[in-house]
Amino acid sequence: MAMPHPITSEEAQTLALKALAFLASEPERLEPFLAATGLGPATLRSAAQEPGFLLGVLDHLCASDSLLLEFAGNLSLKPEMVAQAREVLAGPPEAYEP
Repeated sequence: MAMPHPITSEEAQTLALKALAFLASEPERLEPFLAATGLGPATLRSAAQEPGFLLGVLDHLCASDSLLLEFAGNLSLKPEMVAQAREVLAGPPEAYEP
């Protein structure tokens, strides 16, 4: 197994898109996400273009141990990689602009 390396922004975005596909593949996974974000199936695609959206996908995944472990298991990833991708997408705290 390769040594873990710092995840790039591009890798973090790719992982978040895989997480979105994972959520969207099962209604019982997607519905709580839509409820939490206030989005509907029709607005999901346009929302996916928003900068903070992918971060929200990973936030949602990381908030549920069972979802996180299932997603990570499906991709043969360590759950820590998902958390690391979330940190990359969140960016450094000082870059936050309200």
